[in-house]
Amino acid sequence: MIASNINLPSLYEPFSTEAKWQKFWEENQLYKADPNKGGESYCIVIPPPNVTGSLHMGHAFEMSLIDTLVRYHRMKGRNTLWLPGTDHASIAVQTILEKQLKKEGKTRYDLGREKFLERAWQWKAESGGAIVHQLRRLGVSVDWWRERFTMDEGLSKAVLEAFVRLYEEELIYRGEYLVNWCPASQSAVSDVEVENQEVNGNLWHFRYPLTDGSGDVEVATTRPETMLGDTGVAVNPNDDRYKHLIGKTVTLPIMNREIPIIADEFVDPSFGTGCVKVTPAHDLNDFEMGKRHNLPLINIMNKDGTLNENAGSFQGQDRFVARNNVVYRLETDGFLVKVEDYKHTVPYSDRGKVPIEPLLSTQWFVKIRPLADNALEFLDQKNSPEFVPQRWTKVYRDWLVKLKDWCISRQLWWGHQIPAWYAVSETGGEISDNTPFVVAKSEAEAQEKLVAHFGDNVKIEQDPDVLDTWFSAGLWPFSTLGWPEQTQDLATYYPTTTLVTGFDIIFFWVARMTMMGGHFTGQMPFKDVYIHGLVLDENGKKQSKSAGTGIDPLLLIDKYGTDALRYTLIKEVAGAGQNIRLEYNRKTDESSSVEASRNFANKLWNAARFVMMNLDGQTPQQLGKPSVSELSDCWILSRYYQVVKQTNNYIDNYGLGEAAKGLYDFIWGDFCDWYIELVKSRLQKDSEPTSRRTAQQTLAYVLEGILKLLHPFMPHITEEIWQTFTQQGEDSKQSLSLQSYPEAERNLIDPTLEEQFELLFGIIRTIRNLRAEADVKPGIKVTVNLQTESENERQIFTTGQSYIKDLAKVENLVFAGEQNKETFADVVGTVQVLLPLAGVADISVLRAKIEKRLSKVEGEIKPLSNRLNNPNFVEQARPDVVEGARNALAEAEKQAEILRDRLRRLA
Repeated sequence: MIASNINLPSLYEPFSTEAKWQKFWEENQLYKADPNKGGESYCIVIPPPNVTGSLHMGHAFEMSLIDTLVRYHRMKGRNTLWLPGTDHASIAVQTILEKQLKKEGKTRYDLGREKFLERAWQWKAESGGAIVHQLRRLGVSVDWWRERFTMDEGLSKAVLEAFVRLYEEELIYRGEYLVNWCPASQSAVSDVEVENQEVNGNLWHFRYPLTDGSGDVEVATTRPETMLGDTGVAVNPNDDRYKHLIGKTVTLPIMNREIPIIADEFVDPSFGTGCVKVTPAHDLNDFEMGKRHNLPLINIMNKDGTLNENAGSFQGQDRFVARNNVVYRLETDGFLVKVEDYKHTVPYSDRGKVPIEPLLSTQWFVKIRPLADNALEFLDQKNSPEFVPQRWTKVYRDWLVKLKDWCISRQLWWGHQIPAWYAVSETGGEISDNTPFVVAKSEAEAQEKLVAHFGDNVKIEQDPDVLDTWFSAGLWPFSTLGWPEQTQDLATYYPTTTLVTGFDIIFFWVARMTMMGGHFTGQMPFKDVYIHGLVLDENGKKQSKSAGTGIDPLLLIDKYGTDALRYTLIKEVAGAGQNIRLEYNRKTDESSSVEASRNFANKLWNAARFVMMNLDGQTPQQLGKPSVSELSDCWILSRYYQVVKQTNNYIDNYGLGEAAKGLYDFIWGDFCDWYIELVKSRLQKDSEPTSRRTAQQTLAYVLEGILKLLHPFMPHITEEIWQTFTQQGEDSKQSLSLQSYPEAERNLIDPTLEEQFELLFGIIRTIRNLRAEADVKPGIKVTVNLQTESENERQIFTTGQSYIKDLAKVENLVFAGEQNKETFADVVGTVQVLLPLAGVADISVLRAKIEKRLSKVEGEIKPLSNRLNNPNFVEQARPDVVEGARNALAEAEKQAEILRDRLRRLA
């Protein structure tokens, strides 16, 4: 049955359209994966955004890239799963809650752990899902029915299993070690949660007197307050200045403690005086040096950043207050030598935003070398995982090589509580470094184990710390699929296919997942790691919320639509892993680049309307596949299949930006600007019936193919057009997203024909330009002379003359003959295009117009020439300014030459 009137509204309205299809996809569970379906699987687990987060441009970019890949592979027929979820973000959530409590005049200790956690779960239920709702606005084709949260029951079970196994394998231990301590959150943080910032500070020089009274040594430090915990002074054993002092002692100022002078090759003779203070409890390098030389460890710091009883009279002072007071005391006592300005790097807590403090603390650690070495073996022997771009492989490898044991305990309440129970009755009711403990999967199991050791009266208490968020994140690719249970999901979709993530998270997350996956599953958790760049602001700088340079993706979605933003972000990628720049006007909150993509959507919409209006109510299926004989039909099918081949190849090799640009050029240029124009005359009711139907078939076939090709990039508008175009009806559950992705019919690709049409289009463009230059009115048909020495080109003109006449408004097309006066001319390759003006233009008016333009151009040439003839300008101006002036002069001189030639022809 043929519908009499199928069409789209005159204007594309993205907002209601996008919401409609997002609801349709989700309500009909179109993206619910079926592990029993069989076939080749394609799986991506979402890089889980923090439950505290809101959608930023980095999320929009990453999710657009992933959704393009997922939709493409689903349409390629693969058993596809994109699994969504969020991370509990221990430090971030706890910070939010403690700020709320502070406003109420309370602390978490006032509530107690149980009530605090009740409040945390309540916050998560009410506010923690905001980013999930925002992700839905991007139209991501995830399996929402498998949505996970890193603290849900299944994932918590996986975390428990992983911890216990690693402990039983002696890969997790509890010990005293120097950790990165954040006084703001009062928690240990890992190396990857430390951000190094360059600051303008000072280098203080102090005298430490030799105990035997024979002189003193001069040390330099950027942290004077830590001298209160010094237990040694170190020099390089090859430094001739200090060889005679090795083995002697100095008396530590203020504390009057006798400490040794040691020799260690770690000391850099060029730093400061070449003689350094050693504070093993407050500097990682000093800690290692102290272990080598059996130096005592003296901790002078409380966990809140104040000094403790080991700091003597400075006890209770904040570390930075104490710094000033220690310097004042040393100056007063005559030990301060000098103070230098010194630019250096200071490690800051990424979460607490304060300088971290290396602090001696009893924590839980993962023995990292066996895990890292296993991941290195996969990389070196199997190139697994494979990084795109490949240059990130070395970065990843270098990181694995240098990894040190991973501190996994955090002094927080929100998170996975460490499954260790202490026999506190053995140490006065308190957990201390010496309290006996067991690791168990439940309190009941722990009770049973400890009773067996200490009797029925033993009192037990669980470790109050929680695990580092990255511990559970490291299990994400397989815990979300049901591990440690051997589920059908795990068997079907693990290892996952691709991980899409930013380069800045290789250390935080990628390495954690490969180490955990390699250890627990014997496989790398993903085949490929596609590393993308950053979305830079309009000035080419990294976006920063704190600096006020962030661009809100939701604002641009509200203004231009989701598809326009998605397409812009992908189309701007000039190569895998490259940063992209987003044009943005902060005064108007407008983006010219996103607007261009919105205009592209409108172009497609209007082309689809035109096609549907000329199909007599028939669908592509009713019209059938075209059997063509006319050149223009053969040409568009060749171009179409060329783009099909190109798009498949690009996406298969992560060239998403190149694929998007190729589709843009084909749809806007070849299909809309050329083919539709070429067939308009054949679509008239009185046209030859066979030619008319072939034109309809070809239009419908190529348009449906375009919708399929473009769908992974712009899912909403393509779904809307396809549903109307194919007359699915309101009750249909069919979706474009489940159709087959186009495959190239290579036998219909004709490069020679495409080259011929490129020449024809070049001539048509040139004739149009000459008509515009000569002010020939649109309705007037002209005579055009095409001159070439190539017989092949003359044959092309003969074959394609109907297209030239139709699209360039040419009445007579001459392929030879002499040039006449009053003629405009231009060149296309080796073809000269001549437009005789007699009878079609007012020569006197045209001559006056050209003379006026020539006068203006000559007026531009003179000052440019004068500047470039001035040695001072050429030698002193910036090179780009000089080059710009040269280019401007060359262009002006070229224009003047063309205008003079035209005046000669009109003489």
